[in-house]
Amino acid sequence: MLKVAAAITRINYLVARIAAWLIVPIFVLLMTDVIMRYVVGSAAIWTSEFAQLIFGVYAVVAGGYLLAERAHVNVDIFYGKFSRVQKARVDLATSFLFFMFLGVLIWQSADMAWESTAKLETSSSIWDPYIWPVKLAIPIAGVLLLLQGLVRIASDIRTLAGHDNDPAVFGKQAGDASSH
Repeated sequence: MLKVAAAITRINYLVARIAAWLIVPIFVLLMTDVIMRYVVGSAAIWTSEFAQLIFGVYAVVAGGYLLAERAHVNVDIFYGKFSRVQKARVDLATSFLFFMFLGVLIWQSADMAWESTAKLETSSSIWDPYIWPVKLAIPIAGVLLLLQGLVRIASDIRTLAGHDNDPAVFGKQAGDASSH
């Protein structure tokens, strides 16, 4: 079971490392857009839209990594002061909300991605790029987040059982997050 959890976490880390490089073309495209506005007097019709499409993929695929690192936003008024065991209890008690959200996200986005891919959907703008790959990234990212959520549940159960959690398997632990 720990090997499966470690493999899921490694996949999410790999996807995040690859996605991090998407910032470079976004930066280049937006700088090109600004330079074109000042040099030519108008922006290219494709730079801003292309940057938005790349950012869409970048934003959705990082979810599993963020969950592995326990870096999603929390309301830390109380939660931040909890011990690891108390955090594990709260996380387990509220995990049904996470899984309900992901169930709807994956279901709806898979339907949307299927339709978009089947008709090779484009943006219908002047440039008219394909947008089906961006829509296809959403359910894939949802599944990666779901798998990492299962790893987190396993981690929380291990915490409640008094077992150590291997950071290579479960990502950064809640106590470690405050030290960075």
